[in-house]
Amino acid sequence: MSSFNSLFRRKTIAAILQNPPADHDILTTGGLARHLTVRDLTALGIAAIIGAGIFSTIGKASLDGGPAVSLLFVFTAVACAFSALCYAQFAATVPVSGSAYTYAYTSFGELAAWIIGWALIMEYAVGNIVVAISWSDYFTGLMDGIGVHIPGYLSTGTQSAYIGYNAVMDLMQAGKPLSGATEAQMAGYKIWNTAPELFGGLRLVVDLPAFLITVLITALVYVGIKESKTASNILVLLKLIVVFVVIAVGAFYVEPANWSPFAPNGVGGVLKGVSAVFFAYIGFDAISTTAEECKNPQRDLPKAMMYALIICTVLYVVITLVLTGMVPYTKLGVGDPLSFVFAEVGLPKLSGLVAVSAVFAMASVLLVFQLGQPRIWLTMSRDGLLPKVFSRIHPRFHTPSFSTVVTGFFVAVPALVLNMDLVVDLTSIGTLFAFALVCGGILIIDPYGRSEARFKVPYINGQFLVPVLLVATAALLFVYNRAQMNDFFRLVSFDEGYEGFRHQIPMLVFILFCVALAWLSFRKRLSLLPTLGLLINLYLMTQLGINNWTMFFIWLLLGLVIYFSYGFKNSKLGQNPALAQ
Repeated sequence: MSSFNSLFRRKTIAAILQNPPADHDILTTGGLARHLTVRDLTALGIAAIIGAGIFSTIGKASLDGGPAVSLLFVFTAVACAFSALCYAQFAATVPVSGSAYTYAYTSFGELAAWIIGWALIMEYAVGNIVVAISWSDYFTGLMDGIGVHIPGYLSTGTQSAYIGYNAVMDLMQAGKPLSGATEAQMAGYKIWNTAPELFGGLRLVVDLPAFLITVLITALVYVGIKESKTASNILVLLKLIVVFVVIAVGAFYVEPANWSPFAPNGVGGVLKGVSAVFFAYIGFDAISTTAEECKNPQRDLPKAMMYALIICTVLYVVITLVLTGMVPYTKLGVGDPLSFVFAEVGLPKLSGLVAVSAVFAMASVLLVFQLGQPRIWLTMSRDGLLPKVFSRIHPRFHTPSFSTVVTGFFVAVPALVLNMDLVVDLTSIGTLFAFALVCGGILIIDPYGRSEARFKVPYINGQFLVPVLLVATAALLFVYNRAQMNDFFRLVSFDEGYEGFRHQIPMLVFILFCVALAWLSFRKRLSLLPTLGLLINLYLMTQLGINNWTMFFIWLLLGLVIYFSYGFKNSKLGQNPALAQ
C-alpha cells in the first residue's frame, strides 16, 4: 500500500469490535464496566444539552435574533435530527467508544478519523472551558447573594481583566471620556488595578472557581462511571424541575407585545446565534462516547439520542419564547438571562432559585463532557495514534485514568485565564464538523439503507429531491432575503476589496459543494436524510465567520503535525494491514 493510500486506510467493523470488548472480563483485562441504561443515557444527553446554552448563551442569541431565535432552535433541531439518525445507525453498527472518530475510521479512513478526533478534542476541551467560566459567573453571583464575596481578581480570567484594563487605558491616553468604555471593560480595569502584583507588572487575576469545579468534576469522573451516572441523574432531575418552574411561572408574565418585531434583525440576526445554539447541542456526541459502558448499546443509544433531542428542543423553544415575552429582547444580552428576567419582573427569590439551579446545571454539563473526552483519547490510543498511556484503565475504578487526568488539566488551566467569548464559536465549528462527517459517513457505508444494523437511517431516494430542494431554497432566499443576497454578490465582486471577499469564502465553497452533491445525488441516488444533514451542518459552519475557520484550520494543522510525526508511524492498522478494508 503506497504512503498516500495509507492515509485513507479504513478499519473493518469486525476489527473495531475486537478492539477489545469492554466487558470481556473487567477483572483480568481492566476493561470498562457496563452500567448505563437508556434512562441514564437520556439523562446524560439532557445534561449535556441543557446547560450553558439555556442558562447563559441563549441571552446573547436572543439579543441578536429577537424572539425568532426560537425558530433557530427548531431549525437546529431538524439539523440535529438528521445527524442524530446517522449517529444512531453508527452506534448500532459500531457500539464501541470513540464516537465520530470511530465512525470516521470505518467510513473515510485513518486520516479523516484523526482529523475528527483532533477536532473533538477541541470541541470537548474548549466547550468545557466555556462551561467552567459560566459556572464561575453564576457561582460568584450566588455567593454574593448570601453575603460571601469572592474578590474579582480571584473570579475573573486573566485575559478578560487584561483586555478591559488595556481598553480603558487606551481611552485615557487618547484623552477620551471613560463613558466610552463598556461596563465589562471598566470592571476589568478595576479588577486589574486592585489585584495583587506579582512581578513585572503582572497581576494575580485568575478564575479560581472555574478551576476548582473542573478539578472536582474530574475527580468524580476518575472514580467511576457508576458514580458519575448517579450524580448526573440527580443533577438532571434538579435542573428539569427548575426549568419547568421557570416556564410555568414565567408564562404568567409574558407580554405578547414583546414578541413584536419577531425577527428585528432578519435572518442574518437569527443566524448570528447559531454558535450559541449548536454549542448547546453537542450532547449527542457525548452520549456516543460511552458506548462501551452501556448495557445494551445497539438498542439503547439510538433511543437515548432521539429522546434527548425531542425533550431538549421542546424545552429550548418554550424557554426562548418565555424569555423574550417577559422582557424586550434588547435587554437579554446578559450572562445570566434566566435569573435576570425574574429580577426584572420583581421576583428576586425566583431569580435566586434560577441562579442556584444554574450552578448545578452547568456542573452536570461539565460532568458529561469530562466523561466523553477521555474515552475518545482511549480509543485513539488503542489504534496506536496516541501513546499507549492514554488507553490505560484504572484497575479499581475501570476508567481511563491517565486520559481523565489530562482532560482535567486541559480544561482547568485555561479556565483560569481565558475569555469565554474566544472559545464558544470554536466549540460550535468542531461540533458541526463532527456532525457533517458522521452524516457523510453513512453515505459511504450505507448509501441505500441496506445495512443489517439494529437501527438504520430510513432510505429515501434523493435523486431528484436533493436538486429540487436546493433550487427551491435558493429561490426562497432570492425572494425573502434579497438584501443579504445582494450584499453577498457585492462582496464576492470585490466591491470592498479582499477584506470583504474573504469573509464570503466559506459560503462560496459551500455553494460549490451543493452543486457537486446535487449532481452526485442525481447520479448515485444517495439517501436523502444523511445528505440533508450533511448540507445543513456545512451551511451552519459557513455562518461562524472566516476568523473562526482560520483558527479551526490552525488547530487542524497542529493536529496533522502530531499525526505525521507519531500517529502515522505507530498506527496499528498500518502495522497490521489485514485489519483494513
